Amino acid sequence: QVQVVESGGGLVQAGGSLRLSCAASGSILSINAMGWYRQAPGKQRELVAVITTGGRTNYADSVKGRFTISRDNAKNTASLQMNSLKAEDTGAYYCKADLIATSPIRYLEVWGQGTLVTVSS
Repeated sequence: QVQVVESGGGLVQAGGSLRLSCAASGSILSINAMGWYRQAPGKQRELVAVITTGGRTNYADSVKGRFTISRDNAKNTASLQMNSLKAEDTGAYYCKADLIATSPIRYLEVWGQGTLVTVSS
């Protein structure tokens, strides 16, 4: 079994900062990409940021310059540093790990349960 767990959400005023963390655990051979997605009320889930094993990153235009994704390959963790938060950043934030699991060896996309971020204006 493989699981992904997020932490770090909460309530913050506009202009403030939050740091989200994500940890993947279980029978993992390797993790290709780890990404953060968010879903605002009444909207579809969207990509926020993604990082590959080699450290390549991609960000949604709406968060470029404000958010930074990082990861620790040895610990199977990823973080999302969110600065200059805006009310429109409010939503449930989900971490996803694209990985190779063992026993049996197979490719999986594993989602966490999500963590809520609320930015008050």
